[in-house]
Amino acid sequence: MIPQEYIRKIIHIDMDAFYASVEQLDHPELKGKAMVVGGDSSRGVIAAASYEARKYGVRSAMSSMKAKQLCPHLIFISGRMERYAEISKQIREIFYNYTDLVEPLSLDEAYLDVTHNKKNDYSATRIAKKIRTDIYDQIGLTASAGISINKFLAKVASDINKPNGQKTIPPEKAIDFLEEMEIKQFYGVGKVTLKKMYQLGIFTGADLKTKSKEFLEEHFGKTGVHFYSIVRGLQHSPVRPSRTRKSLAVERTFQKNLTSELFMMERLEEIAKKVAFRLKQHQLKGRSITLKIRYSNFQIQTRSRTVAAPPESAAEILEIIQELLYQDRLDDSVRLLGVSISNFETSTLGNERRKPIGIQLSFDF
Repeated sequence: MIPQEYIRKIIHIDMDAFYASVEQLDHPELKGKAMVVGGDSSRGVIAAASYEARKYGVRSAMSSMKAKQLCPHLIFISGRMERYAEISKQIREIFYNYTDLVEPLSLDEAYLDVTHNKKNDYSATRIAKKIRTDIYDQIGLTASAGISINKFLAKVASDINKPNGQKTIPPEKAIDFLEEMEIKQFYGVGKVTLKKMYQLGIFTGADLKTKSKEFLEEHFGKTGVHFYSIVRGLQHSPVRPSRTRKSLAVERTFQKNLTSELFMMERLEEIAKKVAFRLKQHQLKGRSITLKIRYSNFQIQTRSRTVAAPPESAAEILEIIQELLYQDRLDDSVRLLGVSISNFETSTLGNERRKPIGIQLSFDF
């Protein structure tokens, strides 16, 4: 049984194929067609794919070349971050009609705490339905939602009935749901952690629950303690309306170690494009740029520079990274490269409006 202090009413709203759906909204001729937002060059990367394109296996973060192979008639549309941010702001205003406890994760998803809400509606399930209806009626886009007792379960639940659906995991079913989950479905379990979990005989939430806190901490560090609590439904992380991002980073680990700066610059160009895209996505501007290098012997080196004017384009970021790469010789072959931006301008941190409110618990979801 989950202690009462761990039970809140959390909604995770996730827009369906957001960037692609906005393009289809603004350009009706694209509706029902396999299309993506992203460049169609040999080095292009897919930012978002319509559900029609996903039927062919096309996914976000996939190379454009691979996407074309899977779907030869794929339509490519250049991204318009300003438009996506405009629509995102309209969606957020709908959230604020129900609660001030809104924690945006990106332009297309957010957590909402509706334990106590402006509509005085005890049903989080009903509120999620109303929010999704408002988004469709007022903007013309569909959203999916997950509703549960904490942020972890709400996020997992929002994927279950996508697109244009929702899933509620009430308190009395939370533990059973967690035990039945495949470990690869746990938010935060990546490829490396998943492989280690399998090696330790952990395939489901039930398997995870048999492991002691000491065992999980020994094998996974602080993350192990997190998993120990999560599988028991003991997540008490609140919805933070004023969450401030300190840095933004993109890293790539290579199957074959790199020995030439020329090859490294090719990889860094791809990374710089991704960093620039995410900066626009989160509406951030930072003045400190850091190049991270992990050598084949696993030693890590960082090289940083703080500039007067924040770089905004991939080309500007790449120019600084190139200087950092060539400022000193490499100690060994390289297995990982990463680029991070920090020291963000205060005006870009997006101080969300918020108002402290009381919490009144009710267990009817």
